[in-house]
Amino acid sequence: MESRQLGRTGRSVGVVGLGCWQLGGDWGSVSDETALEVLGAAVDSGVTFLDTADVYGDGRSEKLIGSFLAARGPNHGLTVATKMGRRADPHDADAYTLSWFRAWTDRSRENLGVDTLDLVQLHCPPAEVLTRESTYDALDVLVDEGRVAAYGVSVETVDEALEAIVRPNVATVQIILNVFRRKPLEQVLPLAVEQGVGIIARVPLASGLLSGKYDEHTQFAADDHRSFNRGGEAFDVGETFAGVPFEVGVAAAREVAALTPVGYTTAQLALRWVIDQPGVSVVIPGARSAAQAVANAEAASLPRIDEETLDGLRGVYDGRIRQHVHARW
Repeated sequence: MESRQLGRTGRSVGVVGLGCWQLGGDWGSVSDETALEVLGAAVDSGVTFLDTADVYGDGRSEKLIGSFLAARGPNHGLTVATKMGRRADPHDADAYTLSWFRAWTDRSRENLGVDTLDLVQLHCPPAEVLTRESTYDALDVLVDEGRVAAYGVSVETVDEALEAIVRPNVATVQIILNVFRRKPLEQVLPLAVEQGVGIIARVPLASGLLSGKYDEHTQFAADDHRSFNRGGEAFDVGETFAGVPFEVGVAAAREVAALTPVGYTTAQLALRWVIDQPGVSVVIPGARSAAQAVANAEAASLPRIDEETLDGLRGVYDGRIRQHVHARW
């Protein structure tokens, strides 16, 4: 698999990683056995970057990854990124302090079974947190103390990304980027390239919409965020179907499926589109089965998308999606 520099971390990672939210919760039930199979299939297919968070299953995702790392041995060659901050009230900017950073990272280190976290990201904090010098001073202390090797931020909005990218020790910025969510292409990715900051692209399949497998009648389990967060009831609506109303997204995804070239699945087309964007370090699709993990990884070996297909995808966005995209994204 093609490898790319992960911003200021000093690490190189495969361009397709694995998002491990599904392995913790909020996507329906995934057994421990299946989760470990997904991790194994992804890594055996060339994935070297795993993205998780301390709140995914209240630590379950981290613990499963920790078990996987232990089984693979010390020379596993993987980079694991986790996130912190959502264990506090997500609207409480005053919770983002050095003492809490230490507590949260200590818990993640224990869950993952490591002395030093490869990369820790602030987990979509209040915008105010990203404007404070004290935030970055505290993160620098974590590096000095050896708790983390590098730090970044996971953000919801373009403005938040732009605020973080210019900070001198921010290694990476994670943001939603997909065929239906194009706003970061305008300013975020060019500035990241200029500053040497890595871009971790999440929600690349718009919560599965861009697999082309759903229709207007598709039902999701009650414990799946695609059921309970469609209107942003639990967290930012952009995390579910990229903020696009489900019925609109289904219709648009049907058009994307019709554009899919021979040799690609619709999901692979969507992933290849993200991979091809200048400035993207790694894209992190999730998977609930080993087969999905393998198919996602295979997108890295597909050829770049031809101009005719790109024009078609742009037309779907302009015709179906653009009017529903919130300006702040």
